[in-house]
Amino acid sequence: MRIYFTRLLSLKSLIILGFVIAVMPHFLGVMYASFAMRETAGLGRTLNYQIFEQTKTIRQVLQKASDIERKARLFVLLSDPALRQPYERQSYESVRGAFKQALDELLKLHVDNKIALLVNELSEKENLIYQQIIGSTDNTTISMPIDKAFQGLRESSNNLSRQFEQHVEHEFNELRRQSESLEQGLLVKGTILLIISIIFIVALLIALSRSMRQLDASIRRLGSGDLAEPIAVTGPADLRYLGDRLEWLRTHLMTLEVSKQQFMNNVAKEIELPLKQIRESAQRVANEAEQEPLEPRQDIAKNLCANIEKLKSVSEELIRYSQINSQPAMKLKEHINMKDLLESVIDQFQTDLDAKSLSLKKLVRPVRISGINGQLRSIIEQLLANAVKHSPANSEIRIMLRDSGTQMELEIEDEGPGIDPDERERVFEPFYRGKAAENTDGTEGSGLGLAIVREYVANHQGKVDIIDSRQDQHGARFRVQIPLTEEV
Repeated sequence: MRIYFTRLLSLKSLIILGFVIAVMPHFLGVMYASFAMRETAGLGRTLNYQIFEQTKTIRQVLQKASDIERKARLFVLLSDPALRQPYERQSYESVRGAFKQALDELLKLHVDNKIALLVNELSEKENLIYQQIIGSTDNTTISMPIDKAFQGLRESSNNLSRQFEQHVEHEFNELRRQSESLEQGLLVKGTILLIISIIFIVALLIALSRSMRQLDASIRRLGSGDLAEPIAVTGPADLRYLGDRLEWLRTHLMTLEVSKQQFMNNVAKEIELPLKQIRESAQRVANEAEQEPLEPRQDIAKNLCANIEKLKSVSEELIRYSQINSQPAMKLKEHINMKDLLESVIDQFQTDLDAKSLSLKKLVRPVRISGINGQLRSIIEQLLANAVKHSPANSEIRIMLRDSGTQMELEIEDEGPGIDPDERERVFEPFYRGKAAENTDGTEGSGLGLAIVREYVANHQGKVDIIDSRQDQHGARFRVQIPLTEEV
């Protein structure tokens, strides 16, 4: 399902989708936090307003209760009806009415049941005091001790005040608990959204990295000349299009490779037959020259045989060069100890080194790489053969092999005439001979040696360069770099 989904999208769409997925959780988190904070702020404002109104009304109730007690005591002191004035009862009734109104206003504020019960209790005790005082207007004796009645009124007022304080504390504790719960909820939801975002981003990165790895592996195979395996890239449409173009390039390179091999083989075959006939004729001339010693005739026969051998060598190297990337056996890689391989090649050249009194200066470290034994041996042989060929007698050849951390480095440097900077790229072209070839002892190679070296190094995803000589030195200095680990 994931692969099918990525196939419907382009790389641009996936980038936009990844950006949206990365931003969306944060946007949702901010929106949720905004609404939650607004809700909490609204709840806090409502609670503060209710507490403020209830506190103000409670204070009025307690104040009116105190006023009633004061008016009632004054009314009782004037127990003689003859001494009482009409306005005194009116004043008492007025204070009592204000008290009842304050109680009604408090009940309208939707207080909790405990406060409502205490309000009713306070009202009943006030009514009891009123009934006793009014009833005593005709009867001078009061049925209940007035101090005890007022004490009950004060106790009810104090109970109402304490209960309201507890109510306020409870409401603010609830508000704090809701705020803490909101904070925890925001943390949990933010974490969940972040995890979801990370999961989607990782899924997109996996889909893209899979396609990029396929492209990278395909390009590496093309660079190393491995054209056998078809190129198939899955993922977004843009990357699949690049994969299709690489597949077209692979088939085109295969066609060119086949054409090149056919051309090289045909040329070699066309050279081989007349070359065989010329070799036989030259051999007969040489045999006749030995029987009839004529110096000019012997020189011609020797020169003819030498050129025939050179043509044969060129023909063989031409076939070898054309089959570099076509032989299945050359694709088999193994772990190779380059130090041991280098030492064995040096042993093969010991006779040539002694013939020119050449000395070797080696700085060789153990290096193991994955590669093709035959190709790596040919690289060392060709570079060392060039160094021996162009080195003057009694000179020195310097060889360095080391592990640079990510790749193997092999350097071979001689004290010959060197290679001009403007020729350093062209010497790797087939059949190209630079100025240094003019200063040799007259023996010429096939012109394909360094071209084959470059192809073999490319097969190992490496590179070969001609670099400047060390300070106070001269000659040619070749450096081969091959990765230690090869990604496939």
